[in-house]
Amino acid sequence: MCSVEGKGKKGGIIIGVMKGGSGGGGGGERVEKFKSSRMKLWMIRATTSVLLWTCIVQLTALGETWGPRVLKGWPSCFSHQDSSVSVIEDKVPSVPARVLPPKRIYKNNGYLMVSCNGGLNQMRAAICDMVTIARYLNVTLIVPELDKTSFWADPSEFQDIFDVDHFITSLRDEVRILKELPPRLKRRVEMGLVYSMPPISWSDISYYHKQILSLIQKYKVVHLNRTDTRLANNGQPLDIQRLRCRVNFSALRFTSQIEELGKRVSKLLRQNGPFIVLHLRYEMDMLAFSGCTQGCNNEEVEELTRMRYAYPWWKEKIINSDLKRKDGLCPFTPEETALILRALDIDNSYQIYIAAGEIYGGERRMASLAAAYPKLVRKETLLEPSDLRFFQNHSSQMAALDYLVSLESDIFIPTYDGNMAKVVEGHRRFLGFKQTILLDRRLLVDLIDQYNSGSLSWNEFSDAVKESHESRKGQPTERSVIPDRPKEEDYFYANPEECLQPPYGQLSST
Repeated sequence: MCSVEGKGKKGGIIIGVMKGGSGGGGGGERVEKFKSSRMKLWMIRATTSVLLWTCIVQLTALGETWGPRVLKGWPSCFSHQDSSVSVIEDKVPSVPARVLPPKRIYKNNGYLMVSCNGGLNQMRAAICDMVTIARYLNVTLIVPELDKTSFWADPSEFQDIFDVDHFITSLRDEVRILKELPPRLKRRVEMGLVYSMPPISWSDISYYHKQILSLIQKYKVVHLNRTDTRLANNGQPLDIQRLRCRVNFSALRFTSQIEELGKRVSKLLRQNGPFIVLHLRYEMDMLAFSGCTQGCNNEEVEELTRMRYAYPWWKEKIINSDLKRKDGLCPFTPEETALILRALDIDNSYQIYIAAGEIYGGERRMASLAAAYPKLVRKETLLEPSDLRFFQNHSSQMAALDYLVSLESDIFIPTYDGNMAKVVEGHRRFLGFKQTILLDRRLLVDLIDQYNSGSLSWNEFSDAVKESHESRKGQPTERSVIPDRPKEEDYFYANPEECLQPPYGQLSST
């Protein structure tokens, strides 16, 4: 019951709560204070818990960047390591935290979507160009879409091949890159309300300023549906060229799974001495596309012809294989390649790593090369099937493995100047002009025919091959420029001279 007692010493009215009608006003006041204290204590505990969990969530989010420095050696309630392991870890030098570049602040002119076309290395070069274009148009780039409809039909997304988070953060001081469009614009694109177009090949950056920027500002989003060779090799500002290099050599890093497997293949090869990577581009798609049928039987010629006609985007259909070969426009056969390697005095005790898909004609066509160089290896022979299980039917991921091994090799020899040959050549130049033997196909075809016909002895043939390739080993050279004929001049990514530091002397002319 409630009771009102008389005035206290200072005349105040005291209101108390009495339990069971006894205990007096003083007991009620103590109970009230006790309950108030418990409530305050509970509030303090709750607030402290919220703050602690907020701190834990923030530290977890920042763990990739700051974890090695902040959290290393801290005891964890989620860890079952004993104290001896912690002591050992404390003695191991911590990995320096990756310092992110500051974000570049600029007025966003809109959004650029790009769909790359071709194989891995054609797309790699295109991504470098598209990043550079986005930077100089002051637009936001959406992570590029990879080609899934070409001959290889690889379903891989960008993040299946490249480290997408590194790609975005490492370039944030140049251009804003998002994984997807903001929701409102994304809905518009999904409804088909997007301006899509192929930019003109081999264009200067001024073309994008004058023609593409106004479209982006008008439509907010523009989709470029072709990206191969859309930026000129030469005549671009130095900052443009150097940004293309930065994307290629720094921002485009493969996923950790691909990187680790590539390192393991290189280590297995290195344990057994020097190794050469032979980019033997003698696969079915290349032969069908090029129309090169040297050494093929009638059934194989018919099969390759049918394939060429089956792909409408392969424009050239009627092809004279012999004339094309004499012009140096065909990949070398495995038999021709064996002759060339022997003529160059390549030691047959070296390991030869075949960086390619399935060789057309199989063991029958590889027999002469295997006889001359018995230490032929491939990723499939060096690794267990379980190692490559996740890479099956993903040609671009397989090509990424070959790319990494090619960079590590003592010598890189491509038998055809396709996109992989060119991009690897340029990357090896960037790594210190590592030896890349660039075969002169037109000259070598003539020498091979003379040797096979008996017009040249072996010594004459070998001497001619070695002499003609003395200056074709990836040394510092100036990139050739052919005005109005960009397809015939040196490819920027094969010789990005603006980004290279010659190890000696001046650049020589090609």
